[in-house]
Amino acid sequence: MSSSGSTYGDIHRYEQPRESTAAALAIVLLTVVEVVFVGLFTYGIIAQWAGTNAPLGNMFLGGVLAVIFIDLAFIMVLYRKEFLPDVMIVKKRRRKWEDLYVREGDVEGTPIADEDPWESVKRAVYPYYKK
Repeated sequence: MSSSGSTYGDIHRYEQPRESTAAALAIVLLTVVEVVFVGLFTYGIIAQWAGTNAPLGNMFLGGVLAVIFIDLAFIMVLYRKEFLPDVMIVKKRRRKWEDLYVREGDVEGTPIADEDPWESVKRAVYPYYKK
């Protein structure tokens, strides 16, 4: 997907948003519905539809609140799809050993044969032992 000349942070793809009139009209209508349901929820709270004596009022106001958030989700999805540009930015791909917090010099590990086996035993028994 990435080209050979791309560096970290370069924009790889940029497509202009569609900005359709139908989507703008749908967002306006959904916003009007949102305002109506927020007003209904606010009036229900002020009029004390919910409470210990009204279990159905609690369920009704909970349903109204759910409709508010679902409507808001549809508004955001339409806005994101129709009015925000599609941008792909090149990211630096990390190597697997970087995820394990290994330093670049320690990628290959430490060799076993270069060191005296008795020194390894001493270091294992007494961790503060120095060569």
